[in-house]
Amino acid sequence: MIKILLVEDSDNTRKLLAKILSKNNYYVLQAKDGLEALDILDKQIVDLVIVDIMMPNMNGYDLTQELRAFMKDIPILMITAKQEPANKRKGFIVGTDDYMTKPVDEEEMLLRIRALLRRSQISSNHKIYIGEIQLDEKTQTVVRKNERVELPPKEFQLLFKLLSYPNVIFTRLQLMDEIWGMETTTDDHTLNVHVNRLRERFRNWHEFEIITVRGLGYKAVRKE
Repeated sequence: MIKILLVEDSDNTRKLLAKILSKNNYYVLQAKDGLEALDILDKQIVDLVIVDIMMPNMNGYDLTQELRAFMKDIPILMITAKQEPANKRKGFIVGTDDYMTKPVDEEEMLLRIRALLRRSQISSNHKIYIGEIQLDEKTQTVVRKNERVELPPKEFQLLFKLLSYPNVIFTRLQLMDEIWGMETTTDDHTLNVHVNRLRERFRNWHEFEIITVRGLGYKAVRKE
């Protein structure tokens, strides 16, 4: 399920938007300001961020700049009451992908979210294409030409997540929480074993590579 981080200081607005998103089969994480959002992102991997501008502690502009510093490809939708062109320009300058003003039209918001997810290759059919390679989340398979590889669920989830965000560094903690769950007692060794198995399975595939980032975690590099 696609995860969306909703960052909004108004309790009523946040609850309303979260309800709309949940009703449309998105898993919603909620934060009241930018600092709380960053704390969540230290522990969770998300597919898209919706952010308000005017918030205490860290506003939407500062949060967006911070996200762009270490999560360059994550889709960001800015939703705000600020309607002046200068505010919209600033939003795009700091790195948002799209901008909506309140009151939000529910259907328009959902269409914009789908468009942003398509651009980041987390589309509704949950497939990723890398050259002649196709990863299909529904069948847990990786196909290249006539070659078909069926992966165990955890291995596939790990590969799919890394390839969904090429060149983005994921910490070991983020990957453990995402793939095995926050309450898991599994340690780093299990993650390392799964990464090594993926490397061995696809050692002759030149289209992508899983890189160890020393002291941090892992990232996937596409070589199309």
